[in-house]
Amino acid sequence: MATITKRDLVIKLSNDTGLTQQDVFSVLQGALDSITEELAKGNSVVMRNFGAFQVREVKGKIGRNPKDPSKDVPIPPRAVVKFKPGKEMKEKVAPILPTIQQGA
Repeated sequence: MATITKRDLVIKLSNDTGLTQQDVFSVLQGALDSITEELAKGNSVVMRNFGAFQVREVKGKIGRNPKDPSKDVPIPPRAVVKFKPGKEMKEKVAPILPTIQQGA
């Protein structure tokens, strides 16, 4: 399976829409920036049939120093972004399971 980059998406959308790559890049980057800004404010971003981005707290915990396992290392709580796929995305992605299992 391939890794698709932002550049790959820009080229594909440009070919599909007839817009210039620069125009597509500007719109895509603007959308990503807007999503990031809203998440940074603590807001959720929901796109019907695609999914939802939410900021969640990961609680602090005590870790171990791999070089000296006898020492505890406090890991502070932090905010992380979670993505929950929408129904349509789940349905489209589900058939790829056998391909993933063969690669494992």
